[in-house]
Formats: sequence, structure tokens, C-alpha cells
Amino acid sequence: MGNIKEMEIELEKLKLQEEMVFKEMKNFVTQKTYVDAKIKVLSKILPTLKTLKVETRGLVDTIHSIAESAESISNKVRTLDCARNRVEECQQRVGDLIDLGLCSEGVQTAILNEDYEKGAAHVHRFLSMDQSLLRKTATDVENISSVLKAVGTLQDAASQLRTIVQLKFDEAVRMEDLASVERFFKIFPLLDMHDEGIRKFCNYLSEKLKDTAEKNLHAALNTSASDKRHNVKFADTLTLLFEGLARIIDIHQPLVETYYGPGRLMSVVSYLQKECDTQVKLIMMEFNKHRQTNKKINQISEISKLSSTSSFSKIEKVDPKDLDILIQEITIMHVRMELYIKFIKRKVISDIEISVPAIDERNNSIKQLDQLINASDLSRSKHDLLSLYLKLEQYFMEESVSKAVGMDSTETSQQTSSMVDDTFFIIRKCIRRTITSGSLDGICAVINIACGVLENDFCGVLRGRLRQGYPSGYLDLTQAYNVLQTSIQHGRLQPSDTEQIRTAFIVALNNADSSTEYVETLCDSVLTDVQKAIPNLNTNEQGKLESCLSGLSAVTTNLKEVIEYGMQQLRVSVIKPRISPWVDSFLNMNHQFTEDELSEYEAGESFVQTLIMNLDSLLSSFKNSLTDSNYDGLIKILITEVTARLEKVVLKSTFNRLGGLVLDKEVRSLAGYLTSATTWSVRDKFTRLSQIATILNLERVTEINDYWGNHDGALTWRLTPTEVRTIMNLRIDFKLEDIQRLKL
Repeated sequence: MGNIKEMEIELEKLKLQEEMVFKEMKNFVTQKTYVDAKIKVLSKILPTLKTLKVETRGLVDTIHSIAESAESISNKVRTLDCARNRVEECQQRVGDLIDLGLCSEGVQTAILNEDYEKGAAHVHRFLSMDQSLLRKTATDVENISSVLKAVGTLQDAASQLRTIVQLKFDEAVRMEDLASVERFFKIFPLLDMHDEGIRKFCNYLSEKLKDTAEKNLHAALNTSASDKRHNVKFADTLTLLFEGLARIIDIHQPLVETYYGPGRLMSVVSYLQKECDTQVKLIMMEFNKHRQTNKKINQISEISKLSSTSSFSKIEKVDPKDLDILIQEITIMHVRMELYIKFIKRKVISDIEISVPAIDERNNSIKQLDQLINASDLSRSKHDLLSLYLKLEQYFMEESVSKAVGMDSTETSQQTSSMVDDTFFIIRKCIRRTITSGSLDGICAVINIACGVLENDFCGVLRGRLRQGYPSGYLDLTQAYNVLQTSIQHGRLQPSDTEQIRTAFIVALNNADSSTEYVETLCDSVLTDVQKAIPNLNTNEQGKLESCLSGLSAVTTNLKEVIEYGMQQLRVSVIKPRISPWVDSFLNMNHQFTEDELSEYEAGESFVQTLIMNLDSLLSSFKNSLTDSNYDGLIKILITEVTARLEKVVLKSTFNRLGGLVLDKEVRSLAGYLTSATTWSVRDKFTRLSQIATILNLERVTEINDYWGNHDGALTWRLTPTEVRTIMNLRIDFKLEDIQRLKL
């Protein structure tokens, strides 16, 4: 049995293989026509391929022959090149021997005649010779002693000239002989003393710079208080120092490049920076001493710590006006430092790009320059000045805004008080002042300070005044403005004075609205001014600036919250208490008119006429006292209250066909009046009420289907089917069973 099963399995395998072979044969048969066509094409190409094979062999033979000829010519060229190099080496050795003799003969004569330039030129020619080749030449010539003697003579002359040039340079420095200083400075590179020449020359320039800087500082310290430049004398001294340094670099850079070659400016700047740091430290020390910056900072710190305690009044406060002058000088000093650093970077980087062709070496040199500047006392002083500036600017801004709020006054013809213009003038002044410093970090810091002052101090004052609320009662805002101005100026604003509280409330609300426009304008102007002052901001810097400016947008949000808070106060104290009785009078009227009653109603003073008259009286009392935006906001609140209240009283009333018609006319009249009272459409606010009036104005129950099922028009129902049935039940002439049969 086992053998039979195995045989059956093998049989199945064979069948499968047979099927596969059959399929392959079928495929081959199917492809026969295609293969035959290809064979015919190849048979036509075959003669061409044979010809191509013969031609290819001929081409290979030709190329092989040419390659052999080229190799033969190349060997001859290499032989000639080797011979030419030997000839050039021979010519070089002969020329060196001739020049060696001439230099040896002429150098001593030049030294005796004090013609140091000529002697240095002989030594320079000797030093430019290949010393290993010179020694090899000496062993090859017959008269070895003469060559060695000439070499020794020139070596001694080089040593002698180096000593003489150094002594003569030092003597010229002592005698303050500028012509001789420059003369011997030019000789140093001929004697292969580049670094020594740069060092001595920069030391000389540093001494001259030191003398001039000390004289300028002494003159500044002796400046009288009546001098018109007294308030910026340290900034002027710093400016003179940087101008002197820039002048030295501009004047002597061509001299260094001509005799020492390009790429030496970094060394010159490195030496001069040491003296620059020394003089900057001296100027800053005298500045801090005479301007009493440490004392002022300590006072500000104490004020900040004790402002919430009873001892605050005992602290001697710093007058913001005095700080304004000091901050201005600090800004100028910081700008001068920034400009000088940019000047140095531009000069040195330009020199590096000319003298260093390799990109990696160039980047390393630029990196060294950045390290040199960042590690300098100049850079540290710049950062210290910025830190001092920010502390003083913050105090100045906070105290000045506090004074502006404390001296707040209102004119009868103005909707806002003086604190708005004064506050934003101060903030704009502070931000523009920091923009002139050219420091993006400083700009962003001052913007953040301004955001804090506006959000915490300014908005806090406005919110505090609105918290007193708006007393209801008779409104005479024109008279109240005069009372408020007098009371604010004399500090006698009392919560019990109703008119003063009303006017203070309105002014605070208007101040918040006007401030939103000021903030938006400030944001745009700051962005424009920064882009002009620092035109090449990279992506990170641009993002940093925009992030700070977004803080001003947060101030706008804060101000809008203050406005919304004030509007809700008006809603609770003014709008709602008046709207409710005016609209509720609708309940006291009959809405099931006969023809005669309708004529009599229309001939007299209707509900909507009385309501419009009352609303107009209410709005006119605010129209001239509120800003346009606040007035529109008040109307929005009023419309919301009127429509919501009227909808409630309508649902408590009953109507006949004529009553519904009257309601529809009155809703249209009310919407028309309120539309004329504002600059925006009120249609959306009246949608539900208009649809209620439409339903109550129907002739028959089934007419609702013409409106409800019509989706071609612009009507979008705000009422649910349940609400529609409820409203239709208000019609006394509509049957309940007809309403219930409606399919909505």
C-alpha cells in the first residue's frame, strides 16, 4: 500500500510537470511569429555588422600606433623638461653666486654710508636665496673660501643691520620723528623681521593714541556744566577715541600692505585693541564716577524692593528727566562702540578675503577675529552699557507713564484724556531710542518692557476706573466732562460724585479703544524702523523680533478685554434697566385689532414710535461722548437686549391677523432705525424676531409651507419646528389641530 501511495504522489508530480511543459511549449509556439520577425531583421543587419567589425579592427590598430607615437614623444618631452630644470637650476646658482658677491661687496659700504635701505636690500636678496642650494654651490665651485666668506659677511651684516634698525627706530620714537619712524618701519620686512616691525610700530601708534585719548578725557573732565556738550561729554570722548583708531587704521593700512604684504591687518588690530581696551576702561570708569550710575542703579533697586512697603515714601526717587539725559548719552556711547566694532570687522574681513584664498583658513581667521573682539574689554563694556541702559530705560518708562497717569486731564472737546497721548509718546520715544543703538537684543528687551508697562500699569489703571461702574440716572455728559477735568487736576475725584464717575468711566472706555489703534500703529512703525536701522536681519533675528512684536498684539487683546468689561458694565447699569420697561410696555397693549382699532392705533403714538424715541434719546446721550468703535459696540449690546427682550414679550402675547401685521411693520421700523444709527448691518440680529413677525403675519396656517420649504431664497430659518408651532399658537385665529398637522 505504501508503494502505491508513493507512486500516486510521483504520478501527480509528473502530471504537474507535464502541464508546465505544455504551457511553456504553448508560449513558445505563440512567440514563433515574433521570433521569426526578429531573426529576419538580424539577418539583414548581419552584413553591416561584419563591415563594422573590420572597420573597428582598423581603428584599434590606428589608435595603438598613435599611442606608441605619443609615448615616444612624451619620453622626449620628459627628457627635455628635466634638462630645462637643470639649466634653470644652473642659472639660479650662477645668478645667486653673482648676486652673493655683489651683495657682499655692497652691504658694508651701505652700512658705512648709513644707507640702511640699500644695505637691507642686499641682505634681503641674500635671505631670499635658497640656503641649501647655496651651500651645495659652495661645495661645487673651486674657490670655496670666497663663497663662504661672502655668506659670512652677509650674515654678519644682517645681524648688524637688525640691531641698528631697532635702535634707530626706538630713537625716532623718542624724538617723535614720524618720517624716521616710517623709514625704519619699512626696513624691518627686508631683514625678515615682519612681526618685530609690526609690534614696534603698533606700540608707537598705541603711545600716540594713548596721549591723545588722555588729553581728550582730561578736557572732558574739565568741561563746565554750562557747556552745550556737557551732557554727552563722555560719549564725545569715546567717539574721539574710536575716530582716532579708525583714522590710524585707514592711514597706515596701505603702508603695511605695501611693505609687509596683505593679511597683516589682523596683527595691527590685535596690538591696537589692547590700548583701545585700556582707554575704554578709563573712560567708562570716569563716566560711572561722574554720572553716579551705581548710585542711581542702587536707588532704583531699592525703590523696586520697597515700593509696596510703608518706607517707600522715605526713599529719594530718581527724577526721570535726569535719567532721560543720561540714557541718551548711554545710547550714543553704545552706538559708537557698535559702529567701531562693525568697522573693524569689515576692514579685517576684507583683508582676510584678499590674502587668504583657502576657505577653511579664511573661516578660521574670521573666527579668530570674532574671538578677539568678544574677549576684549570693549565688548564687555558694550554689554555692561546695554545692561545699564535697560535698567534705566525700564525705570524711566515706568515712572514716566506713572506721571502721565497721575497728571491725567480731560478737555471738554476731547473724548479721551491726556494719559493716552502721553503714555504712547513715552513708549514710542523709548523704543525709537533703543532702535538707534543698533542692538537687536536691546530693542527686543525694551519692547518687552513696554508690553509689561502697557499690560500691567496702563491697562490696570483703565480697568480700575471701569470697576467703579457707571451709575444710572440722568445723563449730562457735557457738564460732567468739565467737572471731571477740574476734579482730576486737583485730585478731588470722589466715588460719590455721580457725574464724575460717569465721565471717568466713559473716558476710560474711550482711552482703551484709542489705545488699541495706538498699539497697532506702534507695532507697524517699530517693525519698519528696525528694518531700516538693521537692514540685514537673518531668519533667527527676524523671528526674534516678530516674537517680541507679538507681545504688542497681546496688549491689544488685553485692551479689548478692558473694553468688553466696560461694555458689560454699561449693559448692566444703563442698557438693561431701561430696555426692560420700554419693551415690556408691549404687554400692556392689545394685539387683536379690528379695522377701526388699527386705524386709531396707527393715528396715535404707537409702541414702536415710543420705543424708538426712547432708544434715540439714550443713544444720543452717548453718541458724542463715545468713540465711533465704542458707540458701535454700545449699539450692538442695545440691539441684542432689545431683540431678546422683545422676543420674550411677543411670546407672552396673543395676536390676530391685523396684530401680526402691526408687529411685522413695527419690527421693520425698529430694524430700519437701528440700521441708520450704526455703520454695520443689523439684519442678522433681527433675524429671529423678523421670522417671528413673518409667522404671526400669515393669512393661513398652511402658508408657512411656502416659506419653510423654500430653499431657493436667502432665508435661513433660525427657529426650530417646535418654536414655529409655539409662535403660531399665539394667533387666536389659527386652529391647534391645523398647526399640529404641519410637516416642518
